[in-house]
Amino acid sequence: MKTRFLICLVLIVCQVQAQFSVRLILTDIATRKDDDVFVAGSFNNWQPADPAYKLKPSAGGRKVIVLKDVAPGTYAFKFTRGGWDKVECKADGADIADRVIEVNADISQEITIAGWKDDYPIKAKRYTASPQVRIIDTAFQVPQLNRQRRIWIYLPKGYATNSKTYPVLYMHDGQNLFNEQTAPFGEWGVDECLDSLQQQLKKECIVVGIDHGGDKRLTEYNAFDNTRFGKREGKAYVDFIAKTLKPYIDGKYRTIKGPAGTFIAGSSMGGLISYYAILQYPEIFGSAGVFSPSFWIAPEMKTLTQNFQTTAMPRFYFYAGGREGTQTVSDMDGIIQLLQTKSRYEIRRSITPLAQHNEAAWRAEFPLFYTWLMR
Repeated sequence: MKTRFLICLVLIVCQVQAQFSVRLILTDIATRKDDDVFVAGSFNNWQPADPAYKLKPSAGGRKVIVLKDVAPGTYAFKFTRGGWDKVECKADGADIADRVIEVNADISQEITIAGWKDDYPIKAKRYTASPQVRIIDTAFQVPQLNRQRRIWIYLPKGYATNSKTYPVLYMHDGQNLFNEQTAPFGEWGVDECLDSLQQQLKKECIVVGIDHGGDKRLTEYNAFDNTRFGKREGKAYVDFIAKTLKPYIDGKYRTIKGPAGTFIAGSSMGGLISYYAILQYPEIFGSAGVFSPSFWIAPEMKTLTQNFQTTAMPRFYFYAGGREGTQTVSDMDGIIQLLQTKSRYEIRRSITPLAQHNEAAWRAEFPLFYTWLMR
């Protein structure tokens, strides 16, 4: 009996520690065959020009990459030529869905690319922001980082005709929140959602959108150094929101100033920094929307969570899509388990099994998050 138990234990350990290799082979590329090609996906935070994920030339004009030591799970990915403006597409220029691969053994997959997005004329996008949205400043000073940033604001429809005070939701990646013209992969539709949802719930909110910093996004949204992506700037960025932007908003608009009326939310790296913000400033941010968080890039977040202590009662809304990649869900669940040992915190976990890592998924989840937030 003891021998059988030991054998089972060894098998379980082997399964847990199993790592596989994934070989991706581009057998044919419709155009620009000599250009460098990269793979971007849930295994590298969707970085379109990560040198570690550049394909190598092979016999017969093929391009190949071998991903080693890949943990079992589901991974989503696409190919680019170094930027999302040069992502693969269909032969007619239409967008393609994320490619998905199931890894439970060593695997080799042959792939063809029908076209590149920049081979097709860019169609003019409509301006879709509602009348409730305005730009506070196109170059708002960020003294903590010695930079400037565009800041958006959404005001409820009744704001100008009453004297009420409102809670404020601070959101990252402001380009993607309100306006299709500025959202390269589709907008969240936060303004349209709130225009209708606030009428149903009778709960209104101001939303402040902060544009991301372009090539600084990975460092601004990470509070820890990363050998691949650069030195941390996340603390300075969160300090900007807490110590510069929030006082400005509170001074100019009628806001509920305490943590019960101050929220923060974002997706991917924006989800990561939203979670960090509430741990850093629980006396300021009372609730966080943590959408598809990139916890894998900041393993130090586990220790920060374990050591987190506050007399406040922060609220956390965690969301992930089942087709973003196994690591997104498992890493998020690991953080949730650590938080659950601290009984003071309110936690909501939401998983959409077939959802991918994109704005369409976050747009679909936002009404559920807002309903929970305004409960």
